[in-house]
Amino acid sequence: MKSAPNSLLPDKSQHRHVIWLGVFGGALLFIIGVRFMIVPDSALHTFGLSAAPENSKGVHYVIGLRDLWLGALAVAFALLKDWRALGLWFLMGSLVCWSDAAIVAANDGPGLAVAFHTASGVFCLALGLGAWRRRPKD
Repeated sequence: MKSAPNSLLPDKSQHRHVIWLGVFGGALLFIIGVRFMIVPDSALHTFGLSAAPENSKGVHYVIGLRDLWLGALAVAFALLKDWRALGLWFLMGSLVCWSDAAIVAANDGPGLAVAFHTASGVFCLALGLGAWRRRPKD
């Protein structure tokens, strides 16, 4: 005999959008990392940072590599349906996005860059909560 479905738990068919949004978010971060490595000055400007001083040109590689592996990690968590890891990744990512927005704003960066970082934080928060809801209950 089948038990009544629990309305508090998401339907398995609802997982698909969380998986693809997780892949999208991770892939976008990966692409941002590639951009920081290929056209660093343009990427720095787009994300509200001033160009790196001549004596610290390696900063764009640090940012790029960070974004590459973190983006790939998010894609892997999403495709593996590791809800707890994906949820934590995006929830912590929301804090990073909002911190980035604050740094850009404090350094008189463009409003569009502040808005991008802030909106990215909201996206990460929503996706993190969505993934966390799907985690297995121990």
